[in-house]
Amino acid sequence: MTGKYVATSTIMIEAPTSRVWSVLTDRDAIREFMFGADVVTDWAIGGPIVWRGVWKGKEYEDKGTILEFEPGRRLVHTHFSPLGGREDKPENYHTLTWTLEGETDSTELTLSQDNNATAEEAKHSKGMWDILVAGVREIAERE
Repeated sequence: MTGKYVATSTIMIEAPTSRVWSVLTDRDAIREFMFGADVVTDWAIGGPIVWRGVWKGKEYEDKGTILEFEPGRRLVHTHFSPLGGREDKPENYHTLTWTLEGETDSTELTLSQDNNATAEEAKHSKGMWDILVAGVREIAERE
């Protein structure tokens, strides 16, 4: 699969970038906004990131690699899910880019996922990411 379609979700959050970054990298918060997934990573560039959970009654283990880690600004990692039904090979991985831009009391969070094979696949992914970034907002604005 070599996809040219990108799924992008952007949301404004009434919280400083430091708070939003904390939510994005906190294991308990991740579990809450990522549909119950447990994350395992040390956030080191080149290191692994693994998400484990249950989706629609089926256990899964998604995986990727941390590509960029700029606290308060940018997180980039690959992502592969066996739930997608594709073979585990590099051309079937997505790259997820989390970008934070903000001022003192608000942050624009953008999540982009590349390598979608079709416009429909990108639309489906965007729907999932819209729910996810709304969850990040809800957690960040809570405290």
